[in-house]
Amino acid sequence: MNIFDRIAMLFRANVNAAISAAEQPEKMLNQIILDMRSQLVKAKQQVAAAIADEKRLQDQTQQELKEAEDWERRAMLAVQENRDDLAKQALVRRSEHVSRGQQLQLTWEAHKQETDRLKDSLRTLNDNIEEANRKKNLLLAKARRADAQKRINETMSSISEKSAFEAFARMEAKIETNVRQIQASAEIDEEFSGDKLANDFKRLESGSGSATADMQLLALKQKMGLVGGGATSKQIGAGAQEEAVEVEEISDEKHTG
Repeated sequence: MNIFDRIAMLFRANVNAAISAAEQPEKMLNQIILDMRSQLVKAKQQVAAAIADEKRLQDQTQQELKEAEDWERRAMLAVQENRDDLAKQALVRRSEHVSRGQQLQLTWEAHKQETDRLKDSLRTLNDNIEEANRKKNLLLAKARRADAQKRINETMSSISEKSAFEAFARMEAKIETNVRQIQASAEIDEEFSGDKLANDFKRLESGSGSATADMQLLALKQKMGLVGGGATSKQIGAGAQEEAVEVEEISDEKHTG
């Protein structure tokens, strides 16, 4: 299990525990980002240490191979000086450095592959953290909408639809009652205040509206051809004649008395 696997396990354990007890999404998401960045710092330190080890193995490998080359050069010098005994010893020392160099080479190459994988994992972790940070605002917006919808649902469920309409109906009835009371008060004021004779004539004059309506209706019927054109003058003449008879009867009654 490499460093990223251990970090991932620890991070998931901490986050899952925190999410289970979370009541403030914004605070929780900010804390998650902070924890992820903290884990990223630790991962960078671990990868840096792995890179340092890989560089050390590389240096050791190169040093062993250089030592092998040096001993080979010494063996050649011994041969030139007719010192085969020294040349053999130098070649033995060269073989030792070559063997250690080859072992270190294999170890260094394996370590380098693991280090390269760690670098890739580190870049992926960094990209994921940046993506999570960009998504944070979107998640917060969704959380706020969900909270608003929850509150609306709670409010709607707490209000009875029937009781709301009943309250509206009661208010409507109360308003209509007030209007009728105001109209009744106005009628009483008009009936029992001011000049009674003037009020009587005012009511009498207000009745002329129905006569005007009758005239308009008769004119409409004439226009439609439903009645003759002389109907209006005849009706007016008849009305005048009836009025003259009533006046004459009243005059006779006065003289008789």
